[in-house]
Amino acid sequence: MSLYPSLEDLKVDKVIKAQAQFAQTAAPMPAIAEGTYQPQPAATMMPSSSLYPNLEELGDYMGLALNSDEVQKNLALVPVADNQVALPSLSGVGGMIRPVTGADIGIRRAEIRPGLREIILCKDQDGKVGLRLRAIDNGVFIQLVQANSPSALAGLRFGDQVLQINGQNCAGWSVDKAHKALKAAAETRIELVVRDRPFQRTVTMHKDSSGHVGFIYKSGKITSLVKDGSAARNGLLTEHYICEINGQNVIGLKDSQIKDILSTSPTAMTITIMPKFVYEHMIKRLSRGSPGQNLYLNSVLLWILPC
Repeated sequence: MSLYPSLEDLKVDKVIKAQAQFAQTAAPMPAIAEGTYQPQPAATMMPSSSLYPNLEELGDYMGLALNSDEVQKNLALVPVADNQVALPSLSGVGGMIRPVTGADIGIRRAEIRPGLREIILCKDQDGKVGLRLRAIDNGVFIQLVQANSPSALAGLRFGDQVLQINGQNCAGWSVDKAHKALKAAAETRIELVVRDRPFQRTVTMHKDSSGHVGFIYKSGKITSLVKDGSAARNGLLTEHYICEINGQNVIGLKDSQIKDILSTSPTAMTITIMPKFVYEHMIKRLSRGSPGQNLYLNSVLLWILPC
């Protein structure tokens, strides 16, 4: 099964495949023009990737119960345990087939990576990585990533869980111990093992002739969709909060600032969203801290620009 970032990509790819199939039946050896898009065949032995985290392994997240009953109560739909997508060959980002969106950088920045990630950081000229952590329920989570810092360039985001720092397990660490480990690390190489925050979803859409994708939001939460708009066609959901636009963090920004980012986004754009009950729980837990560390005040500094 092929993987597409948007409905428009899927439709165009089907047309291209149909044209290629017709050309093959019409002529035994059709000429191929230079630069013509050729979808790659799906790899037969590529490992599949789960679209959702394993609820039994995840257990809870910052004290939020994520068992099947709790998810069904809050999301009204529990994804099937074996709901998986077979990835095609390694062409494009994440094996996606993208005849419409092409090499759009926003899709690359917003790519969701299931499972664990290993990230290598280096310090800036001031000896910092631009990362603020918080200890919650015997886990260490990212509370703040500073603009254009090494952490931002590596794609770290608020809510991600840090499992290891330079090979040391972080379970049970205090926030002071975690920060000291980063401070004591070598300037040129800091190895982190990170688990992405759960239940995020990235939707790729295309602007219409008026520059809109067809959704309405308030205080960062999607409230309604325009009928037959690109947002509705590609599965954007209401009662979800916007986390990133084209990989750029918008949590804590005013609606007017989000509007500016949307209006300056390219025709093909991605939006990363999160269910209301997960998002609000994360904000509540991560905003608890000493004076001056409130997430809503500081998250304006978060401009995530993954490389």
